[in-house]
Amino acid sequence: MKTSNTHWRTRLKGLAVPVAIIVLLEIVVRIGWVPSYQMPAPSEIAVTLIDLANGALWKHIGASLVRVLSGFAIGASLALLFAAWVGLSREAEAYLEPTFAGLRSIPSLAWVPLLLLWLGIGETSKVVLIAIGAFSPVYLNGVSAIRGIDRKLVEVGRVFGFSQRQMTLHVFLPAAMPGLFTGLRSGLSLSWMFLVAAELIAATKGLGYLLSDGRETSRPDIVLAAIIVLAVLGKLSDGVLAALEKRFLSWRDAFKGSSKSLTRQTTHSSKLHETERPA
Repeated sequence: MKTSNTHWRTRLKGLAVPVAIIVLLEIVVRIGWVPSYQMPAPSEIAVTLIDLANGALWKHIGASLVRVLSGFAIGASLALLFAAWVGLSREAEAYLEPTFAGLRSIPSLAWVPLLLLWLGIGETSKVVLIAIGAFSPVYLNGVSAIRGIDRKLVEVGRVFGFSQRQMTLHVFLPAAMPGLFTGLRSGLSLSWMFLVAAELIAATKGLGYLLSDGRETSRPDIVLAAIIVLAVLGKLSDGVLAALEKRFLSWRDAFKGSSKSLTRQTTHSSKLHETERPA
């Protein structure tokens, strides 16, 4: 029961900043400090969201979700394969890492003209662009996680005579899992960012198209509504990965970041040292 109450208190704390921003913006717009044609009041944005929800919003959300999930699945899968190869082989790193390092420095929008020339304006170019965005963080964190595995764990596996398959399943994968989940969450976040770049160009549906439509019709309420939907979807998708991470890494005895308990522990330790100090 206590754990449940703590969980809900944490959730409510997370809502404090968004609610404060909404209330502040509502007041600022209503008293006229910011013109409503530049920054609509949150209540107006809420009305726009309701209108969109009764119309084509779900079609746009569905199109964007399919693109993000498809691109993320392709990019993350390729990234994990190359990360395992480079992480376990110095020779592969010598061949591949310089190329990947160069590709990582290319801005997302620089890929757009090339993908349009090669793949046209259909779904393929959009999915490929999102896959490119998901690749780099998953690859980097994957390589780092594999290279960061404790050498003693590998030696213990060899002492027990583990085969390569057993080493992978019982040593490499569990030890690298925290870093892999960090990469997957970063890659999914970048997938949503690359989605907007993909849909701002030659799209007829999707949240990026909704952003572009709001800009062209001078409707900041539509633009902000689309941004809010993107933020909510990004948070929900990250929450799914966070829940999977918590489930698969439940064996990990990690520090939970409780500053109060740490302070109490430090104070208690200091008092013990003082009482043990000779007069």
